[in-house]
Amino acid sequence: MKLEFWHQRWEAGKIGFHQADINVYLQKYWHQLDLPVQSQVFVPLCGKTLDMLWLLEQGLEVIGIETSETAIEDFFSENGLTPTIQSQGAFQCWQQDQLCLLQGDFFALETDDLQGFNAVYDRASLVALPPAMRQQYAEKMAQLLPPDTPILLISMEYPQTQMDGPPFSVTESEIKQLYAQNFSVECLDRVDILADNPRFQQRGLAQMDEVIYRLTRL
Repeated sequence: MKLEFWHQRWEAGKIGFHQADINVYLQKYWHQLDLPVQSQVFVPLCGKTLDMLWLLEQGLEVIGIETSETAIEDFFSENGLTPTIQSQGAFQCWQQDQLCLLQGDFFALETDDLQGFNAVYDRASLVALPPAMRQQYAEKMAQLLPPDTPILLISMEYPQTQMDGPPFSVTESEIKQLYAQNFSVECLDRVDILADNPRFQQRGLAQMDEVIYRLTRL
């Protein structure tokens, strides 16, 4: 799954993963990270999620990364925002006030690109990656995060034989395998969401859960 796959999805408007509303688990569980106002939150593979606006409304600074220029352009235009754009290392930084979206490859990030951030919000990042890339993703996240940095992670579980990803099914046992060496792993909630998602029923799923975790860098 190369970057071109995601560029094509955005250009074709095949973005079923995009949510039109603020994520309910973000609103319910974010406070458990207990961050002070003006903390900086990193949002990997952010797309044009409105969750970033909610985080800004909480008095937080937001830095996202997204490979698709189309997604970033849509985010700013659809929300009536006018960013300044400048080069930042390997990335283009689209900035307005307390928001910066880096356009480029997540795996090209270095610690200098994310200095000072206090937490991570991952709703559709890990589950967007096939198995071969998830280990690389978890290792990169461990490299980027200083000790004690929390992650609010929202994952999905379903019978992978019934549907091809993305989004991919990532079980709790795999989450622990991926992260336990460098993070503490706490499952906060598990919710059956199939009844509320007919598009996944139409793709043949008989069961689908969203699972919410708090990870903390050791």
